[in-house]
Amino acid sequence: MTDFLNDLFPEESAIPAHAQIPARIDQREYLVGGALVTWPGDQAPVLSPVFLKTKNGSEQKVLGSTPLLTSKEALEAMEAAVKAYDLGHGVWPMMTVAERIGHVEIFLEKMRAKRAEVVNLLMWEIGKTQKDSEREFDRTCDYIVDTINALKELDRNSARFVQEQGIMAQIRRVPLGVALCMGPYNYPLNETFSTLFPALILGNTVVFKPAKYGVLLIRPLLEAFRDSFPPGVINVIYGRGRETVGALMESGKIDVFAFIGTNKGANDLKRLHPKPHRLKAILGLDAKNPAIVLPDADLANAVSECVLGSLSFNGQRCTALKILYVHASRVEEFNKRFCAEVAKLKPGMPWEPGVGLTPLPEPGKTDYLKALVADAEKHGARVINENGGVSHQTFFYPAVLFPVNNKMRVYVEEQFGPLVPIVPYENVSEAIDYVVNSNFGQQVSIFGKDSRQLAKLIDAFSSQVGRININTQCQRGPDTFPFNGRKDSAEGTLSVADALRVFSIRTLVAAKITEGNKQIIGTIIRNRESSFLSTDYIF
Repeated sequence: MTDFLNDLFPEESAIPAHAQIPARIDQREYLVGGALVTWPGDQAPVLSPVFLKTKNGSEQKVLGSTPLLTSKEALEAMEAAVKAYDLGHGVWPMMTVAERIGHVEIFLEKMRAKRAEVVNLLMWEIGKTQKDSEREFDRTCDYIVDTINALKELDRNSARFVQEQGIMAQIRRVPLGVALCMGPYNYPLNETFSTLFPALILGNTVVFKPAKYGVLLIRPLLEAFRDSFPPGVINVIYGRGRETVGALMESGKIDVFAFIGTNKGANDLKRLHPKPHRLKAILGLDAKNPAIVLPDADLANAVSECVLGSLSFNGQRCTALKILYVHASRVEEFNKRFCAEVAKLKPGMPWEPGVGLTPLPEPGKTDYLKALVADAEKHGARVINENGGVSHQTFFYPAVLFPVNNKMRVYVEEQFGPLVPIVPYENVSEAIDYVVNSNFGQQVSIFGKDSRQLAKLIDAFSSQVGRININTQCQRGPDTFPFNGRKDSAEGTLSVADALRVFSIRTLVAAKITEGNKQIIGTIIRNRESSFLSTDYIF
């Protein structure tokens, strides 16, 4: 394995033509007020997790750089968004739903033309396989289409009047104001756009800061953003979060905060807002999702789902299975099968066909994972899979740890990487206690056949997590399902329909049902005197 890892990273000449990265990308443009502004100041280097063999040894690929903007530029972007919103009277929030949908459809067409470029940058920037990078791009486009269709349905439902207790009313959803959207590095396109486009399409204006890793892949879309939306509706900034985002929050002019990251990061930023009660937050945060394998589980299915759940994209997913509880009567067989399946995962570069394990983008990640392994071994666990924990540069071969107990850091810390802790248990109450006492509450997976036992666990966890998966791994999709969490794992709910709700507020026009009022409202509607009060809708 050591020899294999030494040969893992290629020479530049061995990279296939379709995956080759162009010349160094030193991006100096950022988008503010409908214009691409050139930044003359310092730049942040963008490094790939991929190393290349050179005559001087392995060298990390430098992809380019992005602008290190300051609070001044961030606040200028915010003021452009504030101006475009204009207290709800700007061009964008006052547009009809059909008109806003038209602008989003223009962007989507331009975005699809950049598919190959964005997919390639996903591979190089965060080490995501070509297949998964293509899936992320296509899923993001599908999400935007689904958002458009969901808004059409919402608009149709809102076009009617309701009558209750002598009052007639029309209830519609309107935007909240200026939104700050920030996404994670593991899904820098999909999870960012899953908040960005619901915010936009409902009439909010946006300041968007790309993820810390996976930042250059937004560059091919900057012109599409500029050309598809009115000035100031979407503003894209770069730089250190504490300086840029901190200044935005301290201004008090951010109305909606959409953030996917750590609960500590979210808490730190929310505290900066001078009027937190006025700040609407939509947060996707940490998770430590467990799998519970019951004595009667179908082990073939449980192993297959747990390998996918714990090691897809190297375990770098908030929905990943991060700890496995396996009944003592089945744990020996489970471990044997699990390690055999892990051994089938192909290490390699993101563009290689069939690759399942790739380099990690976070600096210092392999050292962190090795420290977790060392701590677990100190408290009685061992690495039970061949070559587990072997690393080279940014690559870390998955380590399966057994038996794991509550003295170990990996028992409570979200490893967010290819490290799989397995806990043997005698009584299912041990697994229940783990979920109940956890600071996190996103999802849980349960593997078994006994309906009574499954029902007991469903009832135990329904007040602890946002989603209970039966005989399948934890996951976000389908995007029409609610995606949320309890405790430190989330605030608010995301799905195609839920996202439209969280970025808007219901406002109604109401009047007593009298002949005079009916005549007044009828005149407003017939003469189209109001953009809000209308019975028009989109087919």
